Amino acid sequence: MTAQQPYAVRFSAPAAKLLATLPEPVEDMVWDVLDAAAGNPWGFSRWNADDPEGEDIRHASVGQLSLTY
Repeated sequence: MTAQQPYAVRFSAPAAKLLATLPEPVEDMVWDVLDAAAGNPWGFSRWNADDPEGEDIRHASVGQLSLTY
């Protein structure tokens, strides 16, 4: 059985710039959440459950950290 390739998780250029300014432990947490999202993108709740066309936009929260991807 072959392992499934992770999904690409993308974020905007402003988000990438902001990521570089975060304290290292917070940046590590962001990458950990993005790694989890890449491995199981449907494992997090939808950003807007009422939007039938927004199924691929997900929201993940860990403590006070929230990511929309």
